[in-house]
Amino acid sequence: MEAATKRLGYLPAPVARLATSPQLLDGFLKISAIFESTTLDPLAREVVIMTMATRNGCHVCVAMHTAKLTALGADAGLIASLRDPDAGPLSDERLEAVRRFTLDVIATSGAVDDDTLRRFLAHGHTPQNALEVVLGIGAYTMSTLANRMTGAPLDEQLAPFAWEE
Repeated sequence: MEAATKRLGYLPAPVARLATSPQLLDGFLKISAIFESTTLDPLAREVVIMTMATRNGCHVCVAMHTAKLTALGADAGLIASLRDPDAGPLSDERLEAVRRFTLDVIATSGAVDDDTLRRFLAHGHTPQNALEVVLGIGAYTMSTLANRMTGAPLDEQLAPFAWEE
């Protein structure tokens, strides 16, 4: 909790609620840090996270990662499309391949067929990136489900990025 407070300048309510299980909080902080160190570029990682957040209906994660995308200078159209799972394909084909692959991995419980993997790789991604998507799915399944289970509120710092399903 101290690290999150130091990094963000405040203790996010979701972090405090996850701390009810120190093991869950520790696991999430470690796995999300590992995900941040993958060879997926920052926007591709955020696509995985936002895909998980909207799919699982985690308003906290959507707001937090909308703020992160904004800080990264992501295109407003990309952010809007990621926040609306019914918006259709992303305009950036490379990032759309990440979004689609994330959804396919979830839908098949990881048993993606060769064509699905080839489509992902055709956009410049690697077999390592495919496994890194699985890592991101794991990390953000953990946080989205825990945030929903604990009823994690949106901190006022994230109010400008609020989201509803």
